[in-house]
Amino acid sequence: MRRDIFQAIADPTRRAIILLIAVQAMTPNALAEHFDTTRQAISKHLKVLIQCELVKPQQQGRQIYYQLEVEKIDEIDHWLRQFRKIWESRFERLDDLLTTLKKQQQ
Repeated sequence: MRRDIFQAIADPTRRAIILLIAVQAMTPNALAEHFDTTRQAISKHLKVLIQCELVKPQQQGRQIYYQLEVEKIDEIDHWLRQFRKIWESRFERLDDLLTTLKKQQQ
């Protein structure tokens, strides 16, 4: 089953995992040290992130390191960009309105 990316990043623990592995690839044990939870819980979060293709496991010897799939993060950013443009436009219009009102008061 392929999960929805936005459901995956809605969880604060998964967002924190993404931030950690954005800096460097990490093992589940290394990730678990950053949380007040079990390694098994971290593995479940990693499974969701893998299903969404946000994280990729890479075998190195006997260890499995998890790394961020930057292309998927770019897809999220691309989708959010349209909303940034809308809000920036609204803020510019609000700024113009406030400037006009300020000039009228002077």
